[in-house]
Amino acid sequence: MKKLKLLFLFCLLLGCIAYLIATLTIFNKKPDTHICQAVSIIYKGIEKEKHVQSKALLRILANHKIYPVGKKLKDINTRAMEKALHRHPFVRKVECYITAIGNVNIEVYERIPLLHIMGDNGTDYYIDKDSNFILAGNEAIHLPVATGNITEEFAKKELLPLAELLQASPFWQAQVQQIHVTAKKELELVPRVGEHILFLGKAEHLGEKLQKLEKFYTKALPVVGWNKYSRINIEFDNQIICTKK
Repeated sequence: MKKLKLLFLFCLLLGCIAYLIATLTIFNKKPDTHICQAVSIIYKGIEKEKHVQSKALLRILANHKIYPVGKKLKDINTRAMEKALHRHPFVRKVECYITAIGNVNIEVYERIPLLHIMGDNGTDYYIDKDSNFILAGNEAIHLPVATGNITEEFAKKELLPLAELLQASPFWQAQVQQIHVTAKKELELVPRVGEHILFLGKAEHLGEKLQKLEKFYTKALPVVGWNKYSRINIEFDNQIICTKK
């Protein structure tokens, strides 16, 4: 008898849960004739400034005549929206969906550019952390600029690791404004402070070179003066060669 009572209570509980879920689903579901009142753009995984502006995305939807606000839900094509928005050069991934209250959410995952490359051969593009090339447009992105003798292969294999090191260090983010690649494929850094060139040599042991240079920057240069040298060479192990002006 006790088991039958427990079984009855269990079935009753399941029935109540099923009824509640069905009720919520029915009341929350909007009919196809419902008009979309708003669109929200949600940036995912972004810690710093955005490179994809909301206005630009909404303008793309308007130009393709698929802007959702004011349309009936049955006339909103979220797949077409995703396809159009994915053409933005800095959009890595985008997901569009209709919410329970009948509006549209757009979730944007950005490409993260690390370096602006302006080579001697006339190339002008950004490279992101996944080694993708993004043609430069009218975007004003504050990144170090790489100039000189740069091929796409060199940008991926040699410059990108350096850009990642600079990006990971608040100190070097604030210091470096330009990377120059010489005809011999050697690297020079142009700092924001001081009138000297930082010569790294070949693109090898870059982490160790930057650590050594940071110590020199923080301990020696404030003492001797930021404008005493025209060139600081850290190409070789265990020594820093400075050329006076």
